[in-house]
Amino acid sequence: MTNTPTMLTYIEGTPEQIACNVERSKQLTKELVDLYVEKNYENIWIIACGSSSNGSNCAKPFMMKYLNCDVKIVPPNTFIYGEDKMKETDLAFVISQSGCSTNSIEALDKLKAMGCLAVGLTGNVNSDFKDHADVVIDYGVGIETVGYVTKGVTTLAQFLMLFALEAALTKGILPLNTYQEIIDEMKEVPARHKKVQEETWDFYQKNHKEMTSMTVANCCGFAQGYGVATEGALKIGETIQIPSFAYEAEEWIHGPNLQLTPNYTIFLIDDLMAGSSDRLMQIYQASRSVTDRTYAITNSPVVDDDHAIRLPFDIKEPLLLPLYALPFFQIIAHQVTTELHKWEKHPLFEANFKKYADSKTESIKKIMPDL
Repeated sequence: MTNTPTMLTYIEGTPEQIACNVERSKQLTKELVDLYVEKNYENIWIIACGSSSNGSNCAKPFMMKYLNCDVKIVPPNTFIYGEDKMKETDLAFVISQSGCSTNSIEALDKLKAMGCLAVGLTGNVNSDFKDHADVVIDYGVGIETVGYVTKGVTTLAQFLMLFALEAALTKGILPLNTYQEIIDEMKEVPARHKKVQEETWDFYQKNHKEMTSMTVANCCGFAQGYGVATEGALKIGETIQIPSFAYEAEEWIHGPNLQLTPNYTIFLIDDLMAGSSDRLMQIYQASRSVTDRTYAITNSPVVDDDHAIRLPFDIKEPLLLPLYALPFFQIIAHQVTTELHKWEKHPLFEANFKKYADSKTESIKKIMPDL
């Protein structure tokens, strides 16, 4: 019997971490809030890729709503190679959970070269980030040593949401009573996360044959639902090792859907907002007319119980959805990969790929030994 942590270890440990983080919201976000408010920044650039980008996409609609600003998410190399036209009123920060991503480190160096403040958000303040950033901020993931990060994505999305709340309150653009209502609902998120874990295991048993025989997966949604879709697609692709893609839902029906067959698996994430939610259900019905392997995270009666993950909560702020919807994809990815014995990669990949294009510094081995 081994006590080595797995993805599941950190999925199950996420509720405790997010409960801790909401209780210490002001302390956790203070350094970034002070920077944003004192220098009178307006719009925000988030420089991130992979799960850090996905977690940012999960939080982006929330941040834009409560900070009343534009939030731009750009991959590090896209920023390094030219998409860098920042204004003096733009705050940029680079995110890497490990603090060992080579492209993120280069982005910090690029910010310095541009004469901008180089701010790094990470789960490890003692990583390589400390040698390249002007300011290093811990976003509150705690410890996660498995490379297929789960707790890190959820805690990052939560940190960005908490930052938006605290900054908006400090700037006087968010009333105290509204702030408190959202904080109170966020305190319910750990219990919701656990409930979605339970619902996912039930779903998995109902759809065991379908989940363990996926060949191609598409994940679609609007707004924060799209954020969840990006991480869902990444987790399925990197663990189960099948073609797996994320789309904004309307974009999906403007071309990518043309390859749809009964063999495809489609996951839709309902953003629970008027208008877009109805449209997503139309897209669900269209997809289901082609493939029975169409599923949704939704409370809509359009989707039958066998094809749905339900959210039996008193949802007041739907933009918090990613904080408790993410474990659905995380558990599916972990369990299918485990049952199909697909943790190992193709031998040519294992032997060759990183010789030519590694994405991490050597320090990663101290944090995430499996990478």
